[in-house]
Amino acid sequence: MNNKILILDFGSQFTQLIARSIRELNIYCEIQPCTKPVSFDDPALKGIILSGSPFSVNDSDAPKPDIRAIAQHVPVLAVCYGAQLLAQQSGGEVGKSSHREYGRAHLKSVMPSPLLNGISEGSQVWMSHSDSVKILAENFEIIATTDSIPVAAFKAADDYAPNPVYGIQFHPEVTHSIDGRLLLKNFIVDICGCVQDWTPAAFVEETVAKLKQQIGDKKVVMALSGGVDSTVAAMLIHKAIGKNLYCIFVDNGLLRKGEFEQVLLGYEQLGLNTKGVDASKRFYKEMEGVSDPEQKRKIIGRLFIDVFYEESQQLTDVSFLGQGTIYPDVIESMSVHGPSATIKSHHNVGGLPEIMHLSLVEPLRFLFKDEVRKIGKEMGIEHLFIGRHPFPGPGLGIRVLGAVTEEKVKMLQEADAIYINLLREWNLYDKVWQAGAILLPVQSVGVMGDERTYEFTVALRAVSSVDGMTADWVHLPYEFLAQVSNDIINRVKGINRVVYDISSKPPATIEWE
Repeated sequence: MNNKILILDFGSQFTQLIARSIRELNIYCEIQPCTKPVSFDDPALKGIILSGSPFSVNDSDAPKPDIRAIAQHVPVLAVCYGAQLLAQQSGGEVGKSSHREYGRAHLKSVMPSPLLNGISEGSQVWMSHSDSVKILAENFEIIATTDSIPVAAFKAADDYAPNPVYGIQFHPEVTHSIDGRLLLKNFIVDICGCVQDWTPAAFVEETVAKLKQQIGDKKVVMALSGGVDSTVAAMLIHKAIGKNLYCIFVDNGLLRKGEFEQVLLGYEQLGLNTKGVDASKRFYKEMEGVSDPEQKRKIIGRLFIDVFYEESQQLTDVSFLGQGTIYPDVIESMSVHGPSATIKSHHNVGGLPEIMHLSLVEPLRFLFKDEVRKIGKEMGIEHLFIGRHPFPGPGLGIRVLGAVTEEKVKMLQEADAIYINLLREWNLYDKVWQAGAILLPVQSVGVMGDERTYEFTVALRAVSSVDGMTADWVHLPYEFLAQVSNDIINRVKGINRVVYDISSKPPATIEWE
């Protein structure tokens, strides 16, 4: 790649949005913790953006890299906290705002500037700050204000650094900043000189070439899940090394109805060298009587690793382990604030490279989920995989609340299949980010055919989201919900009540366990 923008992350909740906005301009970018020194050896690096932060620049422990030193190498755009740090380091003054500004504002006194080219007076922007720049150093110029913020955007004089340096108090990456995308384009294309040539086709060509060089004639083993990430990663590796990729698809007994057979057939049609392993009885036995969600996740994750490891040991001369790691996983592992509190364990192949003494191959390591789908579409992967809703690694093991039994799983599989199939029939499936049914450890009284019943309750969940970090419940039509409820109760023995979950994340999570 010939162009790259680097985002220094100071811990802002919006940092990933900056990256996504830049990627959508067909320009490659990466996120790096502000605490890590910047390397300027990469000739592709064309500019640096400093993110916002929950810190105040007046905090004693606030991160404070030398912005002027960075600007000796490339242009700089400092956003929110970054702008305040720029002002403070240059001899200006930053202090508490008269009132915390969070929400919409409108630019005033917009001065001619390459950064604000095409942005008119009154343009709506999004503010989120409790500090603001009170005084700018003499060699800085204000290029925009708002009604309540006298320094909304500013630029450094030409003698400050060899490269242009700008600061903005607002967040151009959020959709509420109407001309935010234009501002980013002005900075990245016009000021940094980037070419908008980072496309799915270019990514596939470049990645396959790199994989060929990295792997050579050696073998790769990889666990597949049927999900978009592992499938797209496998296809990229397959394009590079063909039959030297050995894939293993484990049935833990917690997949959706018919999914094991359906996914194996799909992989066969894609030409992937895949072995299906039915380990369902082993999983059921290990989980017998276990109702704690975290313990269930750990058992499922450990068993998956055991089964995958045992199967991979039957192969000879394997040098690499393929994984479908995507960029949010990478970003979360290098947080500015260190490891986050554990909300719930995630099911993956963590630890396997050390156990198996294999080198990692992660072709999607720098892609977001929506970009993975675009890459898959570019390679012609069918909608079965590309359009598939995210599905938790522990599968229905965490959608059967409480102790898991084979009988409960089969009951939930039937209810879930009715729900998902009707979403497709009503053309709602692709309008929902993730949907699924949850079997509750609750039995209630009902009446069927003049007889009293005492059976289980199923909760339906459907959310809209971009990356799963936040999610809203979807307003499905009442008529649709009525049909799902009626079909589940009439066709699934053991269920006599259906409810719909209208909780958003946060405070709820997408999964119940």
